[in-house]
Amino acid sequence: MKKIRSYVFFVIIFFVTYLFYVFPFEILNKYLLNEESNIKNSLINTVIFATLIIYYLKSHNTFAPLKFFVYEGIGVGFISFWVVCIGIILNFINIFNQFSIGIFCIILIILFSGFGFLKGRRINIKKIELFSSKLKKKYNFIFISDVHLGTNKVKHLSNILKKIKTIKYDFLLIGGDLIDSSSFKIEELSILNDIKKKIYFVNGNHEYYLKDYQEKLKKLSLYNIKVLINQSQKIKDINLIGIDDLQAVEDKIKHVKKLRKENSFNLILNHKPDIWEQINDQIDLMLTGHTHNGQIFPFNLIVKLKFKYSYGLFKKENSNLYVSSGSGCWGPKIRIGTSNEIIHFKLNSKSS
Repeated sequence: MKKIRSYVFFVIIFFVTYLFYVFPFEILNKYLLNEESNIKNSLINTVIFATLIIYYLKSHNTFAPLKFFVYEGIGVGFISFWVVCIGIILNFINIFNQFSIGIFCIILIILFSGFGFLKGRRINIKKIELFSSKLKKKYNFIFISDVHLGTNKVKHLSNILKKIKTIKYDFLLIGGDLIDSSSFKIEELSILNDIKKKIYFVNGNHEYYLKDYQEKLKKLSLYNIKVLINQSQKIKDINLIGIDDLQAVEDKIKHVKKLRKENSFNLILNHKPDIWEQINDQIDLMLTGHTHNGQIFPFNLIVKLKFKYSYGLFKKENSNLYVSSGSGCWGPKIRIGTSNEIIHFKLNSKSS
């Protein structure tokens, strides 16, 4: 089974490498220089680039130029792929000559990539207000997810904290994927000690990809972070339940059912939006991230095929689910059609 997964991984990487790193530029070369690609050159280029990508992903390598090639390359490559597909359609309907289409594609790639990089640096604050008869008082809290330190420098976290300082809140929740690279120095989380509020955290999938992840997770407590691994935390009227990401869906559901409290406001912190349908009749609010809302359009259309609840606020009777687009970018620091966000929740004791 492990061998099969490895083969599938290599096939996927090879296929993605060709589509994003090779194919768009073969088409542009054809349109601009009238040079036809050949199978041999395509195969050689794909193998070289795929080898570099696999080496980076598998070796925990921290070499900055290689990281830039892999992450920003896949972002610009993805943009180039769908722009070139538009160019192929224009060429098929024969409205413009190939050279003009090639120039048009390059302009679009530069414009969309530049816009995406600028959008990837911005962070929005989103306010959500909810009501529950289970609450005796009002609560304000902050939810962030998918900061992806490693892909992003600690300056990105600093910018998030500057935004948070403008908000009056009771506690901070972090929904996983805080760190995604072994190159990130855990000591840089010391800026979280400046927060004089409680911080609660659940692991995402990327925390478990880290080299020596167990040691790193233990150190989070040094930086004002309480890690909830299938545990609950009482916050007056609120029963906060933290669900660990590294387990089967069935186990996640069992932990929620075991930890929920009948007469409390049950707030579930869970990295992926994968169990809400099975537990929504037993909980009041579930907060998740992971999807990034696709991060780069039109990839969000593909994400929706995998996750029924890919972004936003969903409601069923007295239960709510919020899926965040994340507070940072994964891989390429590019966003098109999506935003980095900080969620400011206001919980009220009754509906007006």
